[in-house]
Amino acid sequence: MADPVSPGASLEDFHMRLMRAFHAQRTYLRPKVDELGLGPGQPKLLVYLAVHGPSSQRELAAFFECDPGAVSRMLDALERAGFVTSAPGRDRRTKVAELTEAGRAAAAAWDEVCAAEQEVMLAGFAPEERAAFADLLARARANLWCAVDGREVR
Repeated sequence: MADPVSPGASLEDFHMRLMRAFHAQRTYLRPKVDELGLGPGQPKLLVYLAVHGPSSQRELAAFFECDPGAVSRMLDALERAGFVTSAPGRDRRTKVAELTEAGRAAAAAWDEVCAAEQEVMLAGFAPEERAAFADLLARARANLWCAVDGREVR
């Protein structure tokens, strides 16, 4: 029989620590997103397109592990704002998004914002600690996806 969980334990456990770090990061980045004229979640799409070139909504949703409908709405907003263009894809249910010059400039600016944010977030971390932290986060993500998919954690 498992040990009983003490009342309020979830207020100090890893999920709460990760959630609070995420909220602090989002609060730090929100004004920078606004300055670029972007909405939540949009900068990552621009950076992906800058790196990978023209991509479908499905490719973007798969990479970011999110709902294709949400990606479609973000791409529509990015197109209205002049950051991306779209063209028909392989079939009528898909379209391919491509960056405009404004989109390329916003993606480059976002990379600079993220580099600065990373330095703030990891201030005082030694290079080995940064590498270990990145590895630990990747492992935690993999463990969660294994649990979602019903696979055994390695």
